[in-house]
This record gives sequence, C-alpha cells and structure tokens, in this order.
Amino acid sequence: MVRNVSIFDTTLRDGEQVPGAKLNMKEKLEVATQLKHLGVDFIEAGFPSSSTGDFQAVKEIATKVGNSEDVVITALARAVKSDIDAVYESIKYAKNPLIHIVLGTSDIHVEKKFGKSKDEILSKGVEAVKYAKTLLPDVQYSTEDASRSDFEYLWNTIEAVVKAGATIINIPDTVGFAEPEEFGHLIYRINQRLINLNDQVILSVHCHNDLGMATANTLAAIKNGADKVECTINGIGERAGNTSLEEVVMAIKTKPSIYKAETKIVTKEIMKTSKLVSNLMGIEVQPNKAITGENAFAHSSGIHQDGLLKSRDAYEIISPKDIGLDDMELVLTARSGRHAVKSALQRIGFGSLTDDQFTVIFDDFLEIADQKKEVYSHDLYTIVARHLKNLADQHCFYELVDLQVISNNQFPSASVKVKKGDQIFNQSSSGTGPVDALYTALMEISGLDISLHEYRITSISRGKEALGKVKLQVEFADELFTVQAADEDIMKASALAFMNAINMAIVKQLQEANIQQLG
Repeated sequence: MVRNVSIFDTTLRDGEQVPGAKLNMKEKLEVATQLKHLGVDFIEAGFPSSSTGDFQAVKEIATKVGNSEDVVITALARAVKSDIDAVYESIKYAKNPLIHIVLGTSDIHVEKKFGKSKDEILSKGVEAVKYAKTLLPDVQYSTEDASRSDFEYLWNTIEAVVKAGATIINIPDTVGFAEPEEFGHLIYRINQRLINLNDQVILSVHCHNDLGMATANTLAAIKNGADKVECTINGIGERAGNTSLEEVVMAIKTKPSIYKAETKIVTKEIMKTSKLVSNLMGIEVQPNKAITGENAFAHSSGIHQDGLLKSRDAYEIISPKDIGLDDMELVLTARSGRHAVKSALQRIGFGSLTDDQFTVIFDDFLEIADQKKEVYSHDLYTIVARHLKNLADQHCFYELVDLQVISNNQFPSASVKVKKGDQIFNQSSSGTGPVDALYTALMEISGLDISLHEYRITSISRGKEALGKVKLQVEFADELFTVQAADEDIMKASALAFMNAINMAIVKQLQEANIQQLG
C-alpha cells in the first residue's frame, strides 16, 4: 500500500535563521508563492513574535498564499501565550492555519536551558496546547531535542499534549545527533504507541544535518511510520542545515518499493525553487550537492560520457528533466573521450566528418583541453575550421584584447578592446555597476541581444584567482548558455566568461549554414 507523506517546508523559518540569509517581505512572499507551486503541504512562514517585520511577512503569506485549501500556513511559537497569540494573529487569514509550538524534552534542555523540573516543563507544554486549541483546531507540538531525550519522559509528554488536543506530534533531531538505525527505531516505538493512543494524530520528524545524516534519518523515519517530514530547500538551516526537501522527495520517487510512499511535490519545479532560494538568500548551492548541485547532472569523465551516450541509465538514476532541467550536461575536458567529442560536434552541425578528419580534430581538442578548464562549442568550431576549407567564416569569434573598468557610485563605466579576425573593436559604456557597464560594452560590439540570467564570482584559490561564472539567455537562439572563465582579475574573468557566451551564440548562428555546406 502506497501512503502519502506530507512535506512541511521550513525554508522561511528555520532556513532563514542562517546568518545573512534574511529576506524582506517581498522576497518571502515570492519564495512562499513558489513553494506553493512546488506542491508542499505545509509552509512554515516564520517566527512572528521575533519582530514586527516577521509578523507582517507571515500575515502577508497567510493572506496571499494561504488563500486556498491546498496548503497549510503555519508559524512557530514558544510555549508562551504571547508567542501563540502572535502566531494566531498572523496566520488566521489563511484557509488552513496551524499553530506550531515547540518546547524541549531532553534533560539538557529541561535542566540547563530552562532550569525547571520535568513536571514543570510538561505542564507548561500541556497548557500551551490547551490555549492554542481555543484559537484554532489544528496544533502541532514539537518535542525539541527529542533524539537526546529520555524515552519515557518523551512519551509522557507526547501522551499529555495529545490528550490536550495536539493534532500533529513532531519529533526533532535538533542537533543532528541521531543516526538512521536508532532514529528509525525511536520513530517506530513512538508510532506504535501513538496509533493506540489516537490514530488520527500525525507523526512528523524534523532532522538537522550536523553529522551529515539528516536526509538518511528522515528517510529512516518514513520507513518506520512518519507521515510528515520537515525540510528546507537546498537543505539550508542553522549550523550544518536541515533535511533537504529535494533529496527526500527524489529518494521516495526513485525507490518506491523501499519507502512505499509518495508526495504531492511537483518535481519539475525543484530546480526553479532551488535557484530562487539560493539567489534571494545569497547562499550558493555546493556544486556536488545531490539533486540541485550544478554538477549533479554534469559528466566530464570519458568513461561516464561514453556510457551515457550509449544508454542513459548507465550512469543516470534520475532524469534531469524530472526536476526541471533541460538535460544532462556533458562537460568537455581533457578527461572526455572520443564518443563525447563526436557527440558535441554533431550538436553544432559537424555530423558528417570522416574518420580521418575526426582523428585530427580530436588530437587538436586534447591539446586545447590540456590548457583550459572546459572546452566550449566555439573552441570546437575553431578546431574544425583549421581543417575544413569550405567552412563558413573561420574568423568569426571574438577575443578580448584589453579592458578598463571604473567603479564608483555616480558613473560606473567600462572600456573594452576586442579582436575578431583582423578587425579591432573599441567600445565604452556606462551602467548601473561596473559589471553591467562591462557587459553592455561587449554586447554593443557583438550586436547580439543578450539577457543575463545569472552572474557569480567565486574564489578558486587563496583569494588570488577568481572564477567568473555567467549564465546568459541569447534571444535569437532561445537557449541558455552556461559558461565560465578564470583569471586573477575578477573583471577580466567576468569579461572572458561573457565572451565565451557570445561566441557560443555565434556558433548557433553558423550551425545551420555549415550543415547545409557539409551535407
């Protein structure tokens, strides 16, 4: 029997507690709207008692995103009346509001954090639930630090708050201390007792990633009876983060025979949501992160590329299209093999090369690949141009000669000198900032209408070399080009990356003409 597992997203509450990740009201509303498109069952919109701004943001989300029955809007309260009132007053505008109360149950929390007896804390939790129930019918109670709690005291707390009216019991691994086998066993024991106590109460889990096991613990909990899981987009959150929503969802989808469960998540919205959260919060996703990392579906090994081109399931257990990507990415590097290079040549219109022609071209490719981090389509085109005399214009790509960028608050400007074959172009432009001015100058030289989708500068050495990565939309090609370049000067790295994108766009222009000539 396949059961539904509810997804509770706490990106806007627990995720936003990351230093520097604070969102304004407009940004919070944008993320919440996208979470609704993603199909989450619950959105924890914030911690209303923490500030007036957070209260207003939660209220706005409840009003504009929680205006339909398909998503529950909640917010966090400590087990005190003022917090519960703040949650109620901010979420009561939603069609499906839920009050979420949290209170510790471990000896460390009870004795050291609160300085009270276990009976006092238990009573405090019961009174909080009873009060919340006078305001709304649905109340979630989280037993903070449950994984380090004495089991019988933990159970006594759960039993008491359920009798007081809690409709969801959430079991947090607050400090990421648990491991899958023990956490799964804990959830199993609680689930068995909870079914006998009140089988209408939902059992939920909330795991942190301090030991790198948040996703594993969450999946173990699902296997042992949890019907609701708390997650964040990209796994963001305090310290090492929370359970990653996309990892749990795709594990359930990929291994249905193991978890015997499903979710309502629209998986094709995953990458869109990931990028939105990353961009607004200013927190980059690590390149090798599962599902949403930029390398998750990129392949540079020749052995892997060869296998993938022969059969996708050789090295691909998830289709990139399932999470909203266009396709897998075969990155051409010195490790790429003949099959991958031949496939790349076919994509840019050179599918009719003889074996002898390809052998010479591949040797040239390896020579360039040893010098560059990544080989792009215009690099391949240049290689082919050396050996095919009837090829269209062999000197059609731009090369950066020099640049000067002036950064100030009043008139940021840039001057560039670019070479194309025997031609030299000079252009100066201003912009809203130095990078905008630089890219405006390069676009004016190329004559292409280009829209910048993503721009990022990252240090790749001890602060002395910069890696500029740019994602561009070229209007006439209707295609996104992901490119990068490296240099010790971050402005030059930015310019070189942009030049790579322009040259890739030119390849698209030439592609059809070359197919006709070589066909």
